[in-house]
Amino acid sequence: MKKPRGLRNNNPLNIRANNTKWQGLADAQPDSSFFTFVAPEWGYRAAIRTLQNYKRMHGLTTIKEWISRWAPPCENDTEAYISFVCSRAGMSPSAEPNIENRVVMCNIVAAMSYFENGVPAVLKDVIKGWELL
Repeated sequence: MKKPRGLRNNNPLNIRANNTKWQGLADAQPDSSFFTFVAPEWGYRAAIRTLQNYKRMHGLTTIKEWISRWAPPCENDTEAYISFVCSRAGMSPSAEPNIENRVVMCNIVAAMSYFENGVPAVLKDVIKGWELL
């Protein structure tokens, strides 16, 4: 069985390729749509940092706001995404997660990875991503 794209790219949240020079990017970027990282923890690090920046730079404070930006309705079933992540992370859509709390952020990112790939995240990789911040 072929791995989901996000796992093949070590980019479990499917961060779209752009001009950002993330730490941990693979030298070769074979996927023209999504970044490829050298290991999954680097993909998780980039995802956590992106969510933190949603709050710091864009004033988005709730899970609903984060996921609405991450997976806009023009491309995704955003409401299903929000519902799934909130259920898995044990939070409401209007929750304002503490972006400096490892447990909270790792739970959210692990739930997002599960939604993106259809398989549970490897929590040790998510935690390694946090530790790389």
